Amino acid sequence: MTAETTESAASLSDLPATLAALPGFAAERFGDRPAQRFARDGAWHDISYAELDGIGREIALVLIALGVAPGDRVCVLADTRPDWLQAEVGIALAGAVTVPIYPSSSADECEWVIGNSGAVAVICENAAQVAKVEQVRGSLPSLRHVVTIDGDAPGVPTLAELRRQGDQSEIERRVAAVRPDDPGLIIYTSGTTGRPKGCVLSHRALTACCRVTVALDFTSDADVVYLFLPLAHVYAQVIVLSAAGVGAAVAYCSGGPKAIMGDLAAVSPTVLPSVPRIFEKVYAGVSSLVPAELRERAVSAGLAVRELQKAGQPVPAELQAGFDRAEELLFSKVRAAFGGRIRNAISGAAPIGVDILRFFHAAGVPVNEGYGMSETAAIGTVNTPDHVRIGTVGRTVPEAEVRIADDGEILMRGPQLFSGYWNNPEATAETIIDGWLYSGDLGAIDDDGYLSITGRKKDIIITAGGKNLTPTNVENDLRSSRWISQAVMHGDRRPYPVALITLDIEEIGPWATQQGLPADLPTLAEHPSVRSLVQDILDEINERYAKVAQIKKFRILDHDLTVEGGQLTPTLKVKRRVVDERYADVLDELYSG
Repeated sequence: MTAETTESAASLSDLPATLAALPGFAAERFGDRPAQRFARDGAWHDISYAELDGIGREIALVLIALGVAPGDRVCVLADTRPDWLQAEVGIALAGAVTVPIYPSSSADECEWVIGNSGAVAVICENAAQVAKVEQVRGSLPSLRHVVTIDGDAPGVPTLAELRRQGDQSEIERRVAAVRPDDPGLIIYTSGTTGRPKGCVLSHRALTACCRVTVALDFTSDADVVYLFLPLAHVYAQVIVLSAAGVGAAVAYCSGGPKAIMGDLAAVSPTVLPSVPRIFEKVYAGVSSLVPAELRERAVSAGLAVRELQKAGQPVPAELQAGFDRAEELLFSKVRAAFGGRIRNAISGAAPIGVDILRFFHAAGVPVNEGYGMSETAAIGTVNTPDHVRIGTVGRTVPEAEVRIADDGEILMRGPQLFSGYWNNPEATAETIIDGWLYSGDLGAIDDDGYLSITGRKKDIIITAGGKNLTPTNVENDLRSSRWISQAVMHGDRRPYPVALITLDIEEIGPWATQQGLPADLPTLAEHPSVRSLVQDILDEINERYAKVAQIKKFRILDHDLTVEGGQLTPTLKVKRRVVDERYADVLDELYSG
């Protein structure tokens, strides 16, 4: 155990081992401290840990009255909001199992998750989500109850209407009966290939995040965590659970992606878990305030000064002067964009470019990459504010083990591992072998224990000439441009790599207006000026790679890739197979000329 974890290790034994015990623990330990912060009627409001436990108990009594038994599955179909976690607390206190459904899911996708899990109840956000369930309810024999959060679905009761106070003895009995190895959450993978599989996460696996947070001193009761990530994803789940374990406040996004930057200014969080796309967009916007050469000098000065400060060493006057100029012109604006108080930003769920990480670290917004999967409760490795190596996903967290197989595949084991895929023993047996989880990702561990992700086995492109290429690095470089929203490299069994590119209308639109061009994607995708703009970006990026890995041709699509369109997962990862199939004709054209 390292020196920084020794002091907090004494409290590790106090942490609960089940989700059912976590609300009571937090209520007793943190009481009136804010657990949830949310915007309503133009103002931000707090719910304390004691209040959250009380709300959860009222919801648990509702579920018990509806006949939900211990071990039953209850789905939650809603956007990220305080009520989502309140429902999950109620489900846990009733001894049941939470099954999240992404709010962007179609009726068919809802049918699969509800039916495959055998859920007996669904808590829906609003009438639109209820309509999806009702559309397929005839094929869901186990589903007995549909409840809504917002009261706009005719004939469907709301949680608020049903919430009740009463005898707590049945709740206490159920909480005491939950065992650490019982299922606590079934997370359905986002389905980049085939039907989603239900990852069964035990209470022990889920509460591992609380132990890791305390052991690494990663978050504390002084922190405000801003959450916009979907609670149907395991990443968001471990964020809210680990916050409860240490008494941090979680501030919830007030209304979709466009609200994020305004929320950050209003809430001034200290911890920001995010996916790379948010950092990429801020980087593209803010970094354009200064020329590229000046920006790189600023980044070099920022990294050097912060490293010296961290080591307690004096900063040479000339270096300090360069840093002060960068601070005035750029860095202060970057920190202000995030609310001015970020001490730890975590990037996960997808790769992020090294240049972006260097930029934010230099600016005083430490973006630390971590690595985990649904099958490991999002726990594996992480960079911390005190121990970071930019370009890696950090070192193995306490209790976990990570090693590299002979073929380069990353293997993991530990209490955070999932119990298996729901009703799918064959897939489970293919993924967990001799206690080790085979991740499907490729990586390397350096002499200091930092893990680098080098690719994904299924994403490797093998050209017609037999060259193995990893597309993620080139794609990350392209997405770091302010003009580009998404980039998908293609080339498997082809003579050379090509790319499909989409434009960021929020950035390219104003540029087009200044150029006297129509600011709509179909026109811009075909316009020679835009193609020239993208070609210049591609030429610069291609110079960083060997000739065989350089993208030879590209096509700008006349629309963006979206979650709703089925090309992105809810955490904004590209569904590569879907893109390859949907744009097969476009890709064929790139090779026919």
